[in-house]
Amino acid sequence: MEILTGFVIGLLGSLHCVGMCGPIALALPIPGESKAKLILSRISYNLGRVITYSFLGAVFGLFGNRLILIGLQSQISIIVGVIILLAVLIPRKWRTKITSIGIVHEFNSLIKSSFSKLFKSKSQVSFLYMGILNGFLPCGFVYIGIAGAVATADVLSGTLFMMMFGLGTFPIMFFTSMAGNLVSLNLRRRITKIIPALTIVLALLFIVRGLGLGIPYLSPKLSGEVVKTENAASTEESCH
Repeated sequence: MEILTGFVIGLLGSLHCVGMCGPIALALPIPGESKAKLILSRISYNLGRVITYSFLGAVFGLFGNRLILIGLQSQISIIVGVIILLAVLIPRKWRTKITSIGIVHEFNSLIKSSFSKLFKSKSQVSFLYMGILNGFLPCGFVYIGIAGAVATADVLSGTLFMMMFGLGTFPIMFFTSMAGNLVSLNLRRRITKIIPALTIVLALLFIVRGLGLGIPYLSPKLSGEVVKTENAASTEESCH
């Protein structure tokens, strides 16, 4: 269910990707006159993004797993929900200032300089590398996906979550890179206004899930708490 959620998040928020990464996708060089090469280059570029997202899912899934081991299972889900809420509610000008921080700015500059070098090459491998680099660019929408990967608290689940997240963004980004602005600006603006509301709903679901209210599927009792209860019960029995 959580892995499917990753795909849904990516699919619903993919128009945000068009706004943020669309200019890069539209500026991709054309590898010759062959339509087959053009299609393959765009597939390679988008697969590169999925590879990066999967890698980030593994890293942050492992991070979530480490937190689980120290008994923070329910807290993770609640904290993730709060972070997502803050990402939506914090004014854009504050979020923009984050990208101007020294190390973040230097990282962005490094990626941009690498992009310029790859743009001069028209090999299929260069398109794959461009997609991989694109996946590392700062993006609030990707951070929401990463928060979901942390909540999976597992390397494999985190990887699959972010892979499905990337695949959710694949269709619109592929068609954008192939044919330009397939979606009108007005439609994109309308849907962009809906995305924050959907994001808030997602954040609230994470928070409710972390509360472990015993509601099937929505807020089940978390396994970590069950294990603690069982251990406590076994300890009481051994004392008699």
